[in-house]
Amino acid sequence: MSSVLQESSEWIDGFLFVANRRILDFLNTRPVLAQGATELLPDFHALERWFIAAGIVSSIRAKRLLQSWRNSPEAAAFLEDLLAFRERLLDAVVRMEGGLSPSNGFIRELNARLLQHPSTTVLRKREDRIVREPLFDPQRLADLWTPLLDDAAVLLSEPETHRLRQCEACVVHFFDTSKKGSRRWCSMNICGNKLKVAAYQRRKRNNKADR
Repeated sequence: MSSVLQESSEWIDGFLFVANRRILDFLNTRPVLAQGATELLPDFHALERWFIAAGIVSSIRAKRLLQSWRNSPEAAAFLEDLLAFRERLLDAVVRMEGGLSPSNGFIRELNARLLQHPSTTVLRKREDRIVREPLFDPQRLADLWTPLLDDAAVLLSEPETHRLRQCEACVVHFFDTSKKGSRRWCSMNICGNKLKVAAYQRRKRNNKADR
């Protein structure tokens, strides 16, 4: 995955959004760029930017709250805990991609965290319909767990786990929403074209060798 391709519209404020599932976009915050494995969440300020880029935090009040927490010891501890959770989530996703279930230990951990940080919903009018939507109104730092845990629970209970896969050319994970279910790459712009060019060059070399 080339760093030049960070100019693609699939990158928002330095973060990649190609997974079709927000929790997988979170999982992909440690991609392999030209310089190697890269931590995109090195500090709480970066995490603030990711929450905004992901559309989780949008109100001015919530943005100001995140900023007020930025340099606190609690924010550093929160980020450390969150990144450790990301690694355990990665293990669960890899297991699911391999046709296995997440470990019982991870499910117990997720259930315990869901009880600590339950999600809330509200009813809103949308045109002629009434829809039920999640309500995210953080009051304290720990509330940042809620949307991620809820997304993780949805992912782990996904019935079509065969659509959960890793890009054939990099470490990015995604949920295939294509009609045929044949998506192979994180993105055509990032890895798809690269693999197609490599395949074309191999065919060209093979044709020359056969002459």
